[in-house]
Amino acid sequence: MTLSKSKIKFKLILSLITLLTIFCFTISAFSANAANIDEQLEQLKSIISSSSSYSAFQSRMILNSAQDLLELGIPFEDTKKIIENSIEESFDAYSVKKVFDVILETQQEGLPTEPLINKVNEGFAKNVDKTVIISVISTKVENLKKASMLLNEARQEGLEINGEEEMVEILADSLENDVPQESLFWLLKTGTTEGKNIEEISEISEELSYLSLLATDSGLSSEEISLLFKKAIDNSNSTEDMCENIQNSLEAEISTAKIEGGEGKPSATSDTGTLPTSTTESPVEIGETPTQETGEAPTETGSAPEPSTPPAEETPSPPEN
Repeated sequence: MTLSKSKIKFKLILSLITLLTIFCFTISAFSANAANIDEQLEQLKSIISSSSSYSAFQSRMILNSAQDLLELGIPFEDTKKIIENSIEESFDAYSVKKVFDVILETQQEGLPTEPLINKVNEGFAKNVDKTVIISVISTKVENLKKASMLLNEARQEGLEINGEEEMVEILADSLENDVPQESLFWLLKTGTTEGKNIEEISEISEELSYLSLLATDSGLSSEEISLLFKKAIDNSNSTEDMCENIQNSLEAEISTAKIEGGEGKPSATSDTGTLPTSTTESPVEIGETPTQETGEAPTETGSAPEPSTPPAEETPSPPEN
C-alpha cells in the first residue's frame, strides 16, 4: 500500500516538473520573440524616420500597424519591404495603414496573406496608383473568403483536404479569372464523388481558369462566360466532360464571332461553282457565256467595222495675179 502511494506521488511530482518545464520554455520563447520584435520595430522606425514624407503622428501610426502584423506572424522582411516601397513610391501614410489593415484582417481570419503581399509589391513595381492597389487586394480578400467557404462546403461533402491554404489560393485565382463560383462548387462536389484527390481538383480548377481567360481574350463578357460554364455543367456527367464541353462551346463561340466580325470571308468560288453575285449582275456559271441584260441590243462579235468616210479634200484656191 505504501509502495503504491509512493508511485502515485512520484508520478504527480514528475507531471508537475514537466508542466513547469513547458511553462518555462513557453515564457522563454515568448520573451525571445518579444525582444526580436522590438529589434525589428527599431529597424522599421529608422526606415520610416529617414523619410520626410510622414509626420511624427503618421510615422507612429505606420509603426503601430507594422507591430500588429509582426505580432500576428507576418514575416518581418515582407513588412519591411512594403514600408520601403511605400516611401520610394511616395505612398501616403493612410494608404500604407489601409494596406496593413487589409493584410491584418486577412491574417486574423486564418486566410493566406502571401497573395496579398505579392499583389502589393507587384503594384509598387508597376507604379500602380494607390487606390488601384488597395482595390485589387480588397477584391483578392473577398475571393479568398469565397474560396474558403467553398472548401468548407466541400469538406462537409466528404472531401479530404491536404494543403488547404494552397487550395484556397488556387480557387481564389479561379474566381479572380471569372470562373463562376457555382462552377467551382460543382467541381468540388463532383470531384469528391468521383474520388479525386485535392491535387487533381486543383489541376481542374487551374484548367477552368485557363478556359475562362481564353474566353475573356476572345471578347466574351463575364455574363456570357458564366452562361457558357452553366450550359457545360448542365450537359456534363463528370469533371472531364465539363472541361471538354466548355472547350467545345468556347470554340463555337469564337468561330461565330469571327464569322460575324467578317474575319472568315468566303472564297471567290463557291462549292457549287457559282461566283459571288454582284449587286448589278446575275450569277454566271463557270463555262457559260455571260448573258445580255434586258433591253440591250446584242453585239455581233464577228462583224467587221464599217468603213469611215474620208473627209472631203479642200480645193486649193487659184493663185493671185
